[in-house]
Amino acid sequence: MSQEPGPRVTEEDVQPRSRRRPQAPMLASKWPGEVARPAQRSGCSQYHQGYTRCPGGLCPPAGIPLGGPASAPAPGPPVERPPLATDEKILNGLFWYFSACEKCVLAQVCKTWRRVLYQPKFWAGLTPVLHAKELYNMLPGGEKEFVNLQGFAARGFEGFCLVGVSDLDICEFIDNYALSKKGVKAMSLKRSTITDAGLEVMLEQMQGVVRLELSGCNDFTEAGLWSSLSARITSLSVSDCINVADDAIAAISQLLPNLAELSLQAYHVTDTALAYFTARQGHSTHTLRLLSCWEITNHGVVNVVHSLPNLTALSLSGCSKVTDDGVELVAENLRKLRSLDLSWCPRITDMALEYVACDLHRLEELVLDRCVRITDTGLSYLSTMSSLRSLYLRWCCQVQDFGLKHLLAMRSLRLLSLAGCPLLTTTGLSGLVQLQELEELELTNCPGATPELFKYFSQHLPRCLVIE
Repeated sequence: MSQEPGPRVTEEDVQPRSRRRPQAPMLASKWPGEVARPAQRSGCSQYHQGYTRCPGGLCPPAGIPLGGPASAPAPGPPVERPPLATDEKILNGLFWYFSACEKCVLAQVCKTWRRVLYQPKFWAGLTPVLHAKELYNMLPGGEKEFVNLQGFAARGFEGFCLVGVSDLDICEFIDNYALSKKGVKAMSLKRSTITDAGLEVMLEQMQGVVRLELSGCNDFTEAGLWSSLSARITSLSVSDCINVADDAIAAISQLLPNLAELSLQAYHVTDTALAYFTARQGHSTHTLRLLSCWEITNHGVVNVVHSLPNLTALSLSGCSKVTDDGVELVAENLRKLRSLDLSWCPRITDMALEYVACDLHRLEELVLDRCVRITDTGLSYLSTMSSLRSLYLRWCCQVQDFGLKHLLAMRSLRLLSLAGCPLLTTTGLSGLVQLQELEELELTNCPGATPELFKYFSQHLPRCLVIE
C-alpha cells in the first residue's frame, strides 16, 4: 500500500523556536546620540533589554560576544532606561517645537512632562495675561478664593498683564503671589479701574517693577503719577488714559531720570509737554513713541530733538500736524536713529524722504504706512540708503511700478511691505525677484498680486515669506 505524502517540511520549520519569535517594533529616535531600541512587551522586557536592530535581526549589546552563551561572560544586571515618552533628555529637545498654548496643554499629561515644561527656559519672553474673573475660584458658599499662582512662579515669569482689575484685585495679587514684591519686573494694566491710591500701593509694594504699562485705565489722574512713579522705572507706556495730558509728561520727566523707553498715546498732549524733557533724559532715553498725539506740531519736534539727542528709535505715528520741516529737524539732529515711524502723517511728502536719505545713514527701519503723498520720486531718494533693512509702504496710494524699480537697487532690504498699494501691477511686482536677500514680502490687498504671481515668487524667491 502506497504511503500518502505528508506535509512539506521547510527550512524555516526546523529553525530553533527562539528565532521564530516575533520581534518587537523599533522605536526610532530623532535625537542626536539616541540609539533606536525595541519597544517593551509584557513578559519579554528582559529579553530585549539593551538590544539594537541589526541587518540580521537583534544584535546583543557591546561586551557580549557573538559566539553564544558558552563563550559569554556572566551577564550583569539589566540596565534600566526610562521609556522614551518620559525620557527628560528627549523631552527637553522635543518641547521646543510647540507653541505656548500647546505647552500649557502638554503640561497636563503627566508629572514628568509638567516638571520638564515648567522650566523657565520654555517661557522666556512670554507674559501671562490674567483677566479679573480668572483670579478667583467660587466656593460652595458663594465666597471667592484667590487662585493659586505657584505654577507661574515655577515657570519664572518676569511680568504679568492684568485686565479689568480694581485696586482690591491688585492688592490680592500682591498678597497671594509670593514673588510679587521682588520677582516681578514688568506690570501691565489694561482696561482697569485702578485709582491713584491703587497705583501708589502697587508701585510701593512691588519694588522689582521697572517696566510699567497703563492702557485704557481712566480712573487714575496725573496726580497719581506724581505720587507713585519711582526712579527705578526704565520703561513706561501710557495709552488711552483720558486723564493724561501735559502735566503727566512733567511728572515723567521729573521723576524718571533713568527712563530708557517712553511710549505715549494721548490726544491732549501738546508741544508744551515736550518742553519738559531735559538733559536728564537725554543721556538715558533711547526710544520715544508719540502715537496719535494730534496736537503736536513741528515746534514740539524741536523740543524733542534738542532734549533727546541720543534717540535710536522715534515714532511720530498719527501726529498729523507734523510736516516735512519737522522731519528735516529729526534728520539733521538725530543721527543715531535706527528706526523711524512716520505712518499716518498725511502732510509728509517726498521732500521728507530726501532729508531722511541724506542724513540718517544708520537707519534700518522706516515706516511710511498711509503717507498718501509719497510718490515714486520719494522712493528714488530711499534707494540710496544702504543700511535700510525694513521698509513699510502700506496703503501708499501713489506708489507705482516705476517706484518699485528704484527699490531693486536696495540689496540690504530684508522686509518690504506693499500691502494695499492699488497702482502696482503684476508686471511691476514680478521684478522684486531681483531682491534675492528678501526674507519677508507683504502683498495683502494688492490688486496686482495674483495667484500666478505668488507661484512665480515661490519658485524664484524660495527663502522669502510672501504674505498674501
